[in-house]
Amino acid sequence: MRITVFGATGGVGRELVGQGLAAGHEVTAVVRDPARLTVTGDALRVVRADLTVPGEVRSAVAGQDAVLSALGPRTRKDAGITAPLTAAVLAAMADEGVRRLLVVSATPLGTPPPGEPRLDRMMKAVVDRVFKANYDDLREMEKALAASGADWTAVRPPRLLDGPVTGAYRRAVGGNPPSARAIRRADVAHAMLAAITDPETVRRPVGIAD
Repeated sequence: MRITVFGATGGVGRELVGQGLAAGHEVTAVVRDPARLTVTGDALRVVRADLTVPGEVRSAVAGQDAVLSALGPRTRKDAGITAPLTAAVLAAMADEGVRRLLVVSATPLGTPPPGEPRLDRMMKAVVDRVFKANYDDLREMEKALAASGADWTAVRPPRLLDGPVTGAYRRAVGGNPPSARAIRRADVAHAMLAAITDPETVRRPVGIAD
């Protein structure tokens, strides 16, 4: 399968590239600075692109089977960049006739499971206030996904951790797993790659957690 990864130099993005190559995919990694991408492979194509330039985004998605986006702010000061960058990707995909898109969102946008413990509800309320700008940005992104013609999936992880892929995580299509508190970045990538060909996840959010 031919896949394009946006945000390829971030924590989840690097895992998408590495695991995608290991799974036998032909991977196009879209970056601003190729020197920051340490992953290598014979089936890897590195594209330097400015996402504010439509032609460069279109060339990165043309002819691909799926697009995976790990775009997001590196710091709280960058809040607000995800929705417009994702809109640029959606526009390029529409122009090139590419339909499958998987993006990283966040657990707080999901529906809490029935009977969620009070402590978890309190923690979620605190996190929502602290990172309000980030989550408002993701809500705008998900609204754009829903209004688009893309076959999208929004993967919603909680707090991200480092560590190798385990594949031992919980998944809830359309909601959140109970007590969703953390997950490894490598497992987020694993879940996104696994969902590419899963029809149950098309045009739906997917909550994941350890």
